[in-house]
Amino acid sequence: MPFYGERIKVDSLCTKDDTIGGIDELKLQNEVWEIIFENASDCIVVVDPDGYVVMINNAYANFLGINPNEAIGRHVTEVIDNTRLHIVLKTGKTEMGQIQRIKNNDSVTLRIPIKKNDKVIGAIGKVIFKDVREVELLYRSLESAKKELYLYKERFKKVKGDYYAIDNIIGKSLEMRKLKSMVTKVANSDSTVLITGESGTGKEVFANAIHETSDRRDNNYIKINCAAIPSNILESELFGYEDGAFTGARPGGKVGKIELANNGTLFLDEIGDMSFDMQAKILRVLQDKEVVKVGGHDPKKVNVRIIAATNQNLIKKIEDGEFREDLYYRLNVVPFKLPPLRERKEDIPLLCDFFVNKYNDKFGIYIENIEDEAMYYLKNYSWPGNIRELENVIERIYNFIDTNIIRKEHLPKRILKNNSIVPVGDLKKMLDDYEKDLITNTLELYDGNKSSVAKVLGISRSSLYQKLEKYQIDNH
Repeated sequence: MPFYGERIKVDSLCTKDDTIGGIDELKLQNEVWEIIFENASDCIVVVDPDGYVVMINNAYANFLGINPNEAIGRHVTEVIDNTRLHIVLKTGKTEMGQIQRIKNNDSVTLRIPIKKNDKVIGAIGKVIFKDVREVELLYRSLESAKKELYLYKERFKKVKGDYYAIDNIIGKSLEMRKLKSMVTKVANSDSTVLITGESGTGKEVFANAIHETSDRRDNNYIKINCAAIPSNILESELFGYEDGAFTGARPGGKVGKIELANNGTLFLDEIGDMSFDMQAKILRVLQDKEVVKVGGHDPKKVNVRIIAATNQNLIKKIEDGEFREDLYYRLNVVPFKLPPLRERKEDIPLLCDFFVNKYNDKFGIYIENIEDEAMYYLKNYSWPGNIRELENVIERIYNFIDTNIIRKEHLPKRILKNNSIVPVGDLKKMLDDYEKDLITNTLELYDGNKSSVAKVLGISRSSLYQKLEKYQIDNH
């Protein structure tokens, strides 16, 4: 690559106080620059103390669409669009990663002052990326490589036998450290586990961690939501059915979830919603370790570990005759009671970091952090929807944010209205106001789904409708 610029021009970088030796030294440096220029594919330009171009390489000239000789001796502002090299000469400060509009391209540039004896004698300009879109492509490429590396690491961990899904449990509070320790202790036991906690506290994450940390991790982990499947269908889903067992049955029959989980783990989510009849059938599985398909007669032995979860108070349901006491004690061999998010607020920054990283990848944008004032509101909100609500808030922000920092104004109004100061006044009115806010916020969280709201609040649908009418909350 030819070098453009007269060697004599380098003298213009020297001051009157320079000695002959100093000039020779600078000329030697110029020879080194020639070699760099001849082999560089990057766009590079050098200006003298007055801002006139003394060196420009072929790559930069081609980018500008000019003959290199046309640039030599001209002021840099006449050669390069929107340049700041003449300003760097005055400030003596490096400008790195600056966006500069050059030939209708948003380029990423670098500007470095040349100093001798603490005096600025010139400046170097370099185009790092000709178009800022190259940065985005590089970022996506790096993120893709990072994800691929992560997958290989996870596979390698499984091959080595030291894979711990417990890393997916985010939290450093005392209670969470105790629960994590319990996971490692009970993982390789075959005892049933009952995970309780409010909706959104991470019960499924714990169930998955127990399975993945156990010796059963190479076998099936089957999960089923007992509340999402009608009772008359749940039996065939869990136990399977024989050919012709009922009208509409699949020819050849079907293998049930319990059998699919043989030698693995069966996760029964929302078991508190299971019908009384189905509870008796699950109890027999726990006692006899065998299943009989719907329409069948021959029992089949199964080796399955059952993990159950619920957000309901099973003791109260037992008292109300809605849950079998014998099944409860069969399930509650190893109890995990997950704390609500409001009782472990020191974990909120960690969870925020986790979700920010997750949605940075998903949305392909980069949020750097959450400002202190916004974090204050996040930490002092009651979080009725727990971790699920926090994730919902972070994801929602990504749809509207136009900066790389999450600020107070990006948070939903219900969080900003939260006040950690204890009010003083009429107790009944304060309780009514609190109940009204709680119902309103929960309706917003669950998009107006009355069944979900009633379940989360622990009241019946009829009670919820009475309260909606009492507080004149729009229930449409």
